[in-house]
Amino acid sequence: MIIVCQRLLKNTKINGITLFPFILLRKPTDRQNPVLINHEKIHLRQQLELLIIFFYFWYVLEFLYWYIRLNDSFLAYKYISFEREAYAMEDDLDYLSERKPWSFWKYVGR
Repeated sequence: MIIVCQRLLKNTKINGITLFPFILLRKPTDRQNPVLINHEKIHLRQQLELLIIFFYFWYVLEFLYWYIRLNDSFLAYKYISFEREAYAMEDDLDYLSERKPWSFWKYVGR
């Protein structure tokens, strides 16, 4: 389900965030942004693969690892394997129909 949540994301640079089973968007017009929606749907699939709670646990651990190594929160976010897969494949709108389970794994530690 897609929800526009302008108040929650208003003072952030975040255009969208996935909190299973919801995709929260900052702007109503982003409902028509197929690349952003695809990016967030990739996260939904990742969350399901890791039974949701393990996704968040892994996400935070990986963020902390990269933040300690890089000392830059934005770079740490970009290095998270889940984000790397989502950014790499967000333009391929057929990706989810072809995606193999655990595809984010090839982005871990690179």
